[in-house]
Amino acid sequence: MTAQPENSRTGTPTAPLNIPAIRDEFPILQREINGKPLVYLDNAASAQKPEFVIESVAGVYRSYYANVHRGLHTLANESTEAFELARDDVRRFINAARTEEIVFTRGSTEAINLLAHSFGQGLKAGDEIIISRMEHHSNIVPWRILADAKGLTLRWADVNAAGELDYPQLADMVNGDTKLIAISHMSNVLGTINHAERIMEIARSAGVPVLFDGSQSAVHIPVDMQALGCDFFVFTGHKLYGPSGIGVLYARGDWLDRLPPFMGGGEMIADVYEDRLTFADPPHKFEAGTPPIADAIGLGAAIRWLERHDRAAVMEHERALMDRAVTGMAAIEGVRMIGTAQDKGAIISFAMEGAHPHDIAQILDKYGIAVRAGHHCAQPLMRHMGVSATARASFAIYNTIEEADAFVDALKKARDFLI
Repeated sequence: MTAQPENSRTGTPTAPLNIPAIRDEFPILQREINGKPLVYLDNAASAQKPEFVIESVAGVYRSYYANVHRGLHTLANESTEAFELARDDVRRFINAARTEEIVFTRGSTEAINLLAHSFGQGLKAGDEIIISRMEHHSNIVPWRILADAKGLTLRWADVNAAGELDYPQLADMVNGDTKLIAISHMSNVLGTINHAERIMEIARSAGVPVLFDGSQSAVHIPVDMQALGCDFFVFTGHKLYGPSGIGVLYARGDWLDRLPPFMGGGEMIADVYEDRLTFADPPHKFEAGTPPIADAIGLGAAIRWLERHDRAAVMEHERALMDRAVTGMAAIEGVRMIGTAQDKGAIISFAMEGAHPHDIAQILDKYGIAVRAGHHCAQPLMRHMGVSATARASFAIYNTIEEADAFVDALKKARDFLI
């Protein structure tokens, strides 16, 4: 197999960050929007893709695409090798103990639904699941559906005015009926990075398994499954500079042996008889049908691309961008930040007195600036924070100080126009 663009499997970090060179790797950043240079600040929804990832995916279809695991011919063997190497890229990236703990899904949403279906089969009426008010709908709706179907109690850990989790309350909520704690590792609205170690201490003291939704954290902070000790962790490729349609469920130890499969079909079975089935070993037990082959290989490429860069330097850069924007926004009358937790990730949600977030986003787009507006799939959090919607600017490795300034300048113009 020679067609896939490749660097070393581990990637050697380069420091300091060369932001202009990094930007040159993203073709879409050369675009203009409404005659203005594109300033892409919608990274919490989905990040842009470097040429290395684009070519990795294209290379699959150009040179060695075939279905995986099922053939003996050369293309099938090459596709299978690349697909399983991508699984090992994921294992290394999150420092899982074994590749068998890594299930490819079509995103964080499917990963959580998989777990709700499979883990939920062992629950009964009266059992309790704890989530928090800062959760994305993807970590609410599957549990709500399960709770309604099985008579479970869904309990909500609160957040304070700064958008920080109420840890004493969480500890008080855990009891003998608690069967799972499912909490965002980093909020997609607030940028709050929850103290995973503290949550794990609470859970472990009661023998309760923990799921962390790492959809935001996986791209912004290093994650280490062996150090963290959580039972389940999910993340998605498209926020990690990779393709859409690919995600990951990590399950510690023998969880995948113990849980029943999510879907039935090809690939997830060892033997099929008229009167019985034998399932394949994990992780394939949970990967029914033809998987997103090129997308998984693209995720592996995105991981290797990100590993070229020192994660601490990336975090410092993104935090500097957020701080620059926050400082500028503080001088704009009527603008209120939603979420002011200490050491938060590079996400700014805000409201402007007298202006609807949708109007703000549309005006900013006239200046080439892409932000998100709405409830961000977090309606319980919106109500808890006293708003129906916010505008949101979110930063990534390729953003610049000049772009942060351009965002603030355009926001001032939006306020002048709207108020």
